Amino acid sequence: MENLFAYGTLMCKDIMAEVGGIKLRRLPGIAKGYRRMSVKGEQYPALIADDRNQVKGFVYRDVPAKAWSRLDRFEGEMYARRSVRIELNDGTPIFAGTYLAKPAYLCLLENSEWSYLQFLRSGKKNFEQHYQGFSSLGPFA
Repeated sequence: MENLFAYGTLMCKDIMAEVGGIKLRRLPGIAKGYRRMSVKGEQYPALIADDRNQVKGFVYRDVPAKAWSRLDRFEGEMYARRSVRIELNDGTPIFAGTYLAKPAYLCLLENSEWSYLQFLRSGKKNFEQHYQGFSSLGPFA
């Protein structure tokens, strides 16, 4: 089992439950040395390395293997799962898997930060209705 650092749509418990097929407790955490960017024409973000920034998100602990295969399909070709160092709110460092934008897809990123609050206010409903990645997940194992 491994931890997941969610920095975008998977920060929403209901989206995480639908994608991963599980309900897990989440803890707030920060990925230092990364930046969360908007993706052109999309409601979801991408994470890139950037020493001058940090990204707040949530850590889901002990994600089972069956959920990782669904998460990988949900994230798709644009992202590569990598282990990153996360600092929990109490200062405890842990490692978690997260999805970084692959270099070939950096051209799809806007030069602006993605906002979780803005997503909750105006993008989440549209994302849930139109995101094609949900259809690629298949049935729960």
